[in-house]
Amino acid sequence: MNPLLSQLQPYPFEKLKQLFNGVTPPAHLAPISLGIGEPKHDTPEFIKQAITANLSGLANYPSTLGSDALRGAIADWIARRYQLPRPNPATQILPVNGSREALFAFAQTVINTQATSSALIMCPNPFYQIYEGAAYLSGAQPYFVNADPARNYSPDYANVPADVWERVQLLFVCSPGNPTGAVLTLADWQQLFELSDRYGFVIAADECYSEIYFGEQAPLGALEAAHRLGRTSYARLLSFSSLSKRSNAPGMRSGFVAGDAELIKQFLLYRTYHGSAMSPVIQAASALAWQDEQHVIQNRALYKAKFNQITPLLQEVLDVQLPDAGFYLWAKVDKLAPISDTEYAKQLYAEYNVTVLPGSYLARDAHGINPGQQRIRMALVASVDECLEAANRIVAFTKKLAR
Repeated sequence: MNPLLSQLQPYPFEKLKQLFNGVTPPAHLAPISLGIGEPKHDTPEFIKQAITANLSGLANYPSTLGSDALRGAIADWIARRYQLPRPNPATQILPVNGSREALFAFAQTVINTQATSSALIMCPNPFYQIYEGAAYLSGAQPYFVNADPARNYSPDYANVPADVWERVQLLFVCSPGNPTGAVLTLADWQQLFELSDRYGFVIAADECYSEIYFGEQAPLGALEAAHRLGRTSYARLLSFSSLSKRSNAPGMRSGFVAGDAELIKQFLLYRTYHGSAMSPVIQAASALAWQDEQHVIQNRALYKAKFNQITPLLQEVLDVQLPDAGFYLWAKVDKLAPISDTEYAKQLYAEYNVTVLPGSYLARDAHGINPGQQRIRMALVASVDECLEAANRIVAFTKKLAR
């Protein structure tokens, strides 16, 4: 067996299952899960109809490069969304089976262990665990940069030593962030681009939450930031996006990467051998999804309504703020009483049948701290009524802790 597999840590939800082992929640309370970031809003009907209308595509082998129609629809969407010159669909766009598999596979394309035996992949902390797994299984090691609450949870890259940067081959950026919801500023991107120029590493920008936001201004994207700063070739930069959150279609496993044409060329070569082509049925439906914005506006309104109602309720008992974007609340749990994030989650489940994810499961001990400690992640993905019920139970539970 591949010895690198032994370095993988259990996924957060496996840790949560172990934490709850032997716990029986009250049967009179219906279970409510805020633990998993799985969209629960309805998938738009036109997407479902597009799938059934294109089932004849099952008789065809798909192209790894994807159809002209899909790549063109993605290029049009990028140009509209970020106010950019239209990317070249033939060289700067590549459809993928969801951003998760693409983020993982991209590390296998980029990391060069022959150049050094001590290659690093830099990740924010807390982070999406795929980044860590991608690092280990590419033969690199993850290097975590802690998110700083005083900097709107932006990692403090300025304090990373030069000898670390010299070993970094790939930087994973998540903006809007999971779990913090924080969005990088233009100044943040300028700093990262200058570091990339100096040390030669590639930037993979995970932007799957970009279309769920609460203000009037849409989150700044990586390609948008590069263009504003005069980096029109998107050198050493790829953006990863998906229909999962934008269109409530996680089961389609449909997304894209876009940016540096040379990186796209090499990633396409890897994926051709990897067997990662998207089904023609999903390609056809995806093209229509990227062309329609009305369902995205409606979806965003549903999230706004939930967060505007639930955040003030939870602020009574938890240290929590409305995030920049995304569908998570990242809350500190010790506002009223000292308690660990794991014990908070376990007791909440045991007494009120509400599931939240301990923040320490989403982070690693790095530079003397685990930045997820005493925090929980709540995914407000269910209906307004269900989320309100969960919030009221959390308020009651936390007040009880303080007595």
